[in-house]
Amino acid sequence: MIGISKLYCGTVEPSDVLRYERNSGRMPSHLLQFSIDKKPVVVWNAGRRCNLRCVHCYSHSCNEHYAGELSTDEAAAFIDGLGEFKVPVLLFSGGEPLMRPDLLPLIRRARAAGLRAVVSTNGTLIDDRVAAELKEIGLSYVGVSIDGLRAVNDRFRGVAGAFDKALAGIRACRKAGIKVGLRFTINKQNVGEIAGIFRLLEEENIPRVCFYHLVYAGRGSRLRDEDLDAATSRKTLDTIIDRTADLHARGIPVEVLTVDNHADGVHLYLRMQREGSPRAGAVLDLLKMNGGNGSGVGIGCVSWDGAVHADQFWRHHIFGNVKDRPFGAIWTDTSNELMAGLKDRRPLLKGRCARCVWQDICNGNFRVRAEAVHGDVWAEDPACFLTEEEITTRVE
Repeated sequence: MIGISKLYCGTVEPSDVLRYERNSGRMPSHLLQFSIDKKPVVVWNAGRRCNLRCVHCYSHSCNEHYAGELSTDEAAAFIDGLGEFKVPVLLFSGGEPLMRPDLLPLIRRARAAGLRAVVSTNGTLIDDRVAAELKEIGLSYVGVSIDGLRAVNDRFRGVAGAFDKALAGIRACRKAGIKVGLRFTINKQNVGEIAGIFRLLEEENIPRVCFYHLVYAGRGSRLRDEDLDAATSRKTLDTIIDRTADLHARGIPVEVLTVDNHADGVHLYLRMQREGSPRAGAVLDLLKMNGGNGSGVGIGCVSWDGAVHADQFWRHHIFGNVKDRPFGAIWTDTSNELMAGLKDRRPLLKGRCARCVWQDICNGNFRVRAEAVHGDVWAEDPACFLTEEEITTRVE
């Protein structure tokens, strides 16, 4: 996760991070990516069922009943275990999490366990009543997935009217006083929508947007050929940076992040170096604190059936099940070769990633993409868009 607005526009400085001694238990949520203890943010797929049919869904979700999901009691025990392990954030995801009947009591349980609670949703099931309930139980944030404006989004989501319903959900959250933001997965079919997304942020007074790079998992595996090439990735990132800077220059402090490709951080820093930015050194310090990809370290996933994964895209590798052991016990058990490797991966990296001088910034990027393309967890990430000169020349 690369905070474009934090880094390029200077809304966060290293001193802001160091004030909390980089302890995740004390840091506000917008600084958690810089914590030193790396207690993981946990994504819980609270249910697999979904009312949409997104073409890039990593969980292959459909609008049907799925057996084997955690019961209310099992989910409550799992959540309590996260609290005991001092997990800072529990992100309720799906499928569509709001289709789980006991979601609100479970969010309340998470809050009682000391967790910050976040919901990742398609937004179509949020009305004024639901938004008011989410506000009342202390939800920290609602992330609404939108992959373009009306026509493009509805094509991606597989259901006509999905965009208008999601926008109504966003407006309901804003009305209720809940922080809400957009989640946008970039690919060839919707990269042209980014300018429109920035207009939407401004028109609807939406305070946050996360632009996700494509990950080849679930139905997203079919879109591998739709991923951006290196040149287009660079151009797109520069567009996002420029649009972000324009908003901030006009007094519209939208929080803008890119996710799932830590080459973005290196590109941003090198751009600031070329521009002669006096903040380039501070940005490099923050990127080092971020530490790069956190799969198996700073982010984890628990599926609807209780299985524990390194992240939400890596369902074919299971480290244990919270029905059998608490999440914390599974997460810290390095007897599993892959879990141990993810926690200390740099000596294992191959190809371009092995010879890259920015490992402290990127941490080998996204291992699940490397495995999907090369059949090797430790191979180079095919989505890295840095040039050979950039990965072999350190500029500080």
